[in-house]
Amino acid sequence: MSASKRLLYIANHRVFWTSIWRRKVTTWSPVGAAFNAKPLRRLESFDKNVGLFGVPELNSPAGFEVATKKALKDTQELLDKVCSSPPGVVTVESFDQLSDGLCKVADLADFVKVAHPDPSFRDAAEKTCIEIGTVVEKLNTNVDLCRSLKNLLDEKKVLDQLDPETRKVAELFMFDFEISGIHLDEKQRKEAVKLHVQLLDLSNKFLMGSHLPNRIAKSAIPEHIHRHFATEGSYVQIGGLHAESSDDLVREIAYRIFLYPNADMMDCLDDLLKCRNKLAKLVGYESYAHRALQGTMAKTPETVMKFLQSLTDKLSDRYNIEPSLYSPFFSLGSCMEGLNNLFTQLYGVSLNSEHPSAGEVWNEDVHKLVVVHETEGLLGYIYCDFFQRADKPHQDCHFTIRGGRQCQESGQYQLPVVVLMLSLPHPTKSAPTLLTPGMMENLFHEMGHAMHSMLGRTRYQHITGTRCSTDFAEVPSILMEFFAADYRVVNQFARHYQTGQPLPQNMVTRLCESKKVCGAADTQLQIFYSALDQIYHGEPQNRSTTDILKDTQQKFYGLPYIPNTAWQLRFGHLIGYGAKYYSYLMSRAVASMVWKQCFVKDPLNRDMGERYRREMLAHGGGKEPMLMVEGMLQRRPSIDDFVEALVSDLNPDFETFIMDSTS
Repeated sequence: MSASKRLLYIANHRVFWTSIWRRKVTTWSPVGAAFNAKPLRRLESFDKNVGLFGVPELNSPAGFEVATKKALKDTQELLDKVCSSPPGVVTVESFDQLSDGLCKVADLADFVKVAHPDPSFRDAAEKTCIEIGTVVEKLNTNVDLCRSLKNLLDEKKVLDQLDPETRKVAELFMFDFEISGIHLDEKQRKEAVKLHVQLLDLSNKFLMGSHLPNRIAKSAIPEHIHRHFATEGSYVQIGGLHAESSDDLVREIAYRIFLYPNADMMDCLDDLLKCRNKLAKLVGYESYAHRALQGTMAKTPETVMKFLQSLTDKLSDRYNIEPSLYSPFFSLGSCMEGLNNLFTQLYGVSLNSEHPSAGEVWNEDVHKLVVVHETEGLLGYIYCDFFQRADKPHQDCHFTIRGGRQCQESGQYQLPVVVLMLSLPHPTKSAPTLLTPGMMENLFHEMGHAMHSMLGRTRYQHITGTRCSTDFAEVPSILMEFFAADYRVVNQFARHYQTGQPLPQNMVTRLCESKKVCGAADTQLQIFYSALDQIYHGEPQNRSTTDILKDTQQKFYGLPYIPNTAWQLRFGHLIGYGAKYYSYLMSRAVASMVWKQCFVKDPLNRDMGERYRREMLAHGGGKEPMLMVEGMLQRRPSIDDFVEALVSDLNPDFETFIMDSTS
């Protein structure tokens, strides 16, 4: 039987994991079986290479150049069309088509440059990102292009005929022009483009550097802990904090070495912050934070700092669980089965495992899911890059490869394509991949992003799925964490991979309560990160980023700064979430309110699932975020409501606490 046929057999038949020593059997559904099976090596030598994600040009690194040239050629043709057409709905459709053509190449390249195991693919993708990014910034300051959109927005009779979604998309495109400096004179516009290009380069350099390991001579650390780290000749490489290690010395050495200051990275961060501030001032904003927060729920840096300070004032530090006791109940297949069951009950959506074509995926252990609605049919595709490998970032992420949109040129709906990237251990000879509670929660979190992408069936890709306000984009993913902590949901899938025994309810309860014990400290840490991000992107200060970190840590976090460390150099979120890191906290507050008001009584209620899709998921970025929240909650929450929602989540159940202590 060929490798492809074996994988199809696994995906379409029930298979069994059998413990040799216990002789107990657990049976999984097709999607659970597919993810619990060990990956089989694909024999693709005689199959046609369809290219990454089915894009024919991308069957080799050189294909990126071909795809880029084609995208830029199509862009020029659309540019001519937009600038010569009379104002109307076709103006917005052409803008979105232009944006889609560039995004389909740039977003795919953005993923490949960090995730592909082949350096030649990564290098080609990085070159594409820079080339298309430069073109995008030039388009954002193109006067003729902006004028065609302004003519539409200024013509009230035509504007009044647009549907709300089309009008919102037109306003968002105009917003992009404004924050890029379209109102400046020609010399200043060129300066703005130059700064944007500099930022692309600095952002890429900082992001790549933030993931690189530090190394130290083997002789400098005790020999008995060498085995915990990767080795390179006479050095050990330390690529993370090793926070889950039970050895205090391993954690301390990892912390001090991994966070040791790097002069080049210090300069890079300084240049990045200066460049962002210079750009913000050039286009008319008080600071980069003021520019970045336009269009969010928070609106201004002052509101963010008020939120963070109020939350800090309310928090006070308040039973640990052993992850290894839970992992046998959380096989990867059982968790995927649980997600499939949950989505079926809430939305009528199923996840189906499909064997990828030759060349479609970048590593043989990548799974492909086909997302299908019971009446609407095919919704899109999710590629699951779940397992650890060399040179892969240790970061759980959701990537949009292609956004959904209604294609006016073909009349078809362009199906969304996304990638979920995790760093899970590989299955062994005797067991499938077993997840810790934290890994299971992260899986649910990232799948929340994926469902946002699948269910946000917008007309325009510019606002599809997660392409919305940053402080709203995390709501669907964080809400999934509440489902992952509810016994009525967990009981549907958490079964011992050997015996089939369900996870006892008291273990789920203790797991939830254990989070609350350290929850205040975790929340305070997020406040510290958020405040540091705001201060870095506020008015420039005549002192180092490390000195700013020291002061901010003292004010917003209980633990002291460790000398000769520079945690900010590992803060990769400064790139994608610059001045917006607070979004995690604000989104968690919204998710908490939605959970308590809409799902806590019955987390599997189909009517509420449909309402949630209709009010919050379906619009993507096509509706003001606070209006979506208001539509779901039937009220408009205040800053105090956000703070109270986060604080109330940390209130312990003392009955459970006492029960756990006595046991």
